[in-house]
This record gives sequence, C-alpha cells and structure tokens, in this order.
Amino acid sequence: MTDKKDILALIKKAETTHELTKDEIVALLIDTEYEAEFFAAADRVRRMYVGDEVHLRGLIEFSNTCKQNCLYCGLRRDNKKVNRYRLGPETILDFATKAKSYGYRTVVLQSGEDEWFDVAAMVDIIKKIKELGLAITLSVGEKPREVYQAYRDAGADRYLLRIETTDKALYEKLDPGMSWDNRVKCLQDIKELGFELGTGSLVGIPGQTVESLADDVLFFKSMDADMIGVGPFIPNPDTPLAKEAGGTFELSTKVMAMTRLLLPDINIPATTAMESLNPQGRVLALQRGANVVMPNVTEGEYRQLYLLYPGKICINDTPAHCRSCITGKIQGIGRKVAETHGFRVKRA
Repeated sequence: MTDKKDILALIKKAETTHELTKDEIVALLIDTEYEAEFFAAADRVRRMYVGDEVHLRGLIEFSNTCKQNCLYCGLRRDNKKVNRYRLGPETILDFATKAKSYGYRTVVLQSGEDEWFDVAAMVDIIKKIKELGLAITLSVGEKPREVYQAYRDAGADRYLLRIETTDKALYEKLDPGMSWDNRVKCLQDIKELGFELGTGSLVGIPGQTVESLADDVLFFKSMDADMIGVGPFIPNPDTPLAKEAGGTFELSTKVMAMTRLLLPDINIPATTAMESLNPQGRVLALQRGANVVMPNVTEGEYRQLYLLYPGKICINDTPAHCRSCITGKIQGIGRKVAETHGFRVKRA
C-alpha cells in the first residue's frame, strides 16, 4: 500500500521532472484518494507549457468504409448494419472551406481505411485544402512509407494513428489480420517523414491492465509523439465486444493527465468520446491537461453514419452550432480559442 506522503511525492515528481517509472505510473493510476491533486498538477503543467489557449481542429469524417475488422470498432468491415458512405473530393473541399469560414485553422481528414481514396485522389484533396491556408491532419490508417511521403509532399502537416494498446498480444487479438509491429513501423515512418505525430490509446478494452496503460504512456514518451488522443472504449452493439463493460471516464482522464505530466508540451485533445460518458466530459478534460478540441464540421446525415461507438454527441447539430457551443464552454472556464495553427512548440 502506497501511503499519502508517497503519492503526493510522486505527483510532485511527475510535475517537476516529467519522469516516472512504470511502477510509479501504475501507483498514480490506481490511487483514488488524491485524484484532485493529480489532476491539478496536470492542469498546472498544461498552463505552464502550452498556456490557456485551446486549439480547435475541424473534423471532416469523409468515409465510413473500412477494410479492417477491429473487434471494437463500429465501422469494422463485417458490420453489415452500417450504411456506408464516402464524400466526393468536391464535398470534402466544400466542408474544409466552410470550416475556415467558422474560424478553424486546422482540418482533420478522418476515414476508415477506404481504398477508393488512392494516393492520387488524396494528394489532390490535400493540395486543394492547403491552398486555403489551413493546416491538415490526416487520420486514414496504415499506409506504406511512400504513401505517407506523398501525403507529406502534398502538404499534410500532421498524421494521427493511434496505437490503441502497447500490449502486442491484446492488439493482435482485437485487430485480427493486423500486425502490431507494422503499426509501430508506420508511426516511426510518420515521425521520420516530418509529420507531427499523433497517436493514443483506447482505455478500458477487455483484457487491458493498468500496467499496459503505464506502458502506453511510456511508449508515447519514447516516440516523442506530438499529439496524444486518449479515449474510453465504448462498446458498440453491432460488434463482437457488444457486451463488454467498456472504459470509464475517470480512468481515461487519468491516463490523459499522466500523459500531460510526462509529455508537458504536446497537444492533447479533449476527446468527444469522453463527453459521451460525462455531459461535462470535454470541459473536465480541458481542466485535467487537455488543450485541443476537435468539433465535427461534417454536415448532414454523415454525422450520424460515422458511428464508431453508440451515444456519440452532437450528431444532430450543425457545424456552426458546434463551433459556437464549444467556444462558449471554453470561455466559460476562463480559457480562449487559439488563433494560430497550433503546432507543437517544444519547451520540455
């Protein structure tokens, strides 16, 4: 049993040195008595290293077609209940143009692993959006290095590819037909090619341990990732994991706060899934270490069709309403919306 003095000393060590051992991370993640002090430390580190500005990234979900069959994902290939769609390049560009008019400086192009969008199609889309003066984050899955290179050459700035879990056996069980080693190779390629690297984990997947969550955070640190997205696993009724318990909001924000303490100057989104579990989820996440929010700028029925998990928030809202709503929440906690592209500034 770790006593009060030990836990408070660990929080102080994390806040001042940004270094913890795996056992120390585990001790803080399982402690329930000093969570307020732990979250307050993460918030102080966030303020010191990245300030009070919150960066908004406009999310365009342009295809819910996916060749992969991950057991936890509502878009998995074998889910026959999904009404599949893909947006044409003109529609994607239209949504990006509108996102700029709402004041976004970055758009995030996210899809399942949809092979209809070949390299030429994606390069053309990237170049046209780049002409708008926006930063571009891609989240379109595993690709060969030369494809990442083509995206980078076309002007893409960031790439988001979550590791989901650093437990290799668990990863390959939950992601049939996929290789954990290849996932890591993709992350290394992305980093080497000069993208800002985004990764992250899913908290609460069946079979996951607190020890493996500690490994996740140490993995993010070893990769020197620039953006980390941590979110709870929310079981989708149309997947093989439908009856599993799912992750909790508290543990998800603890992993997120731990990430802030150990990687003090990176960008950390308050993920939408957190608000599906807690009505104040994104605001609380912003007070526990996060400094980015990614409101959806996809329009119409597509917002409802991109259902990774049930209970997804804001699916009936308009992009303009989302922009105004999240701005109000950010200002309500004494923070402000950033007006820059929001690239990581290394201060650690």
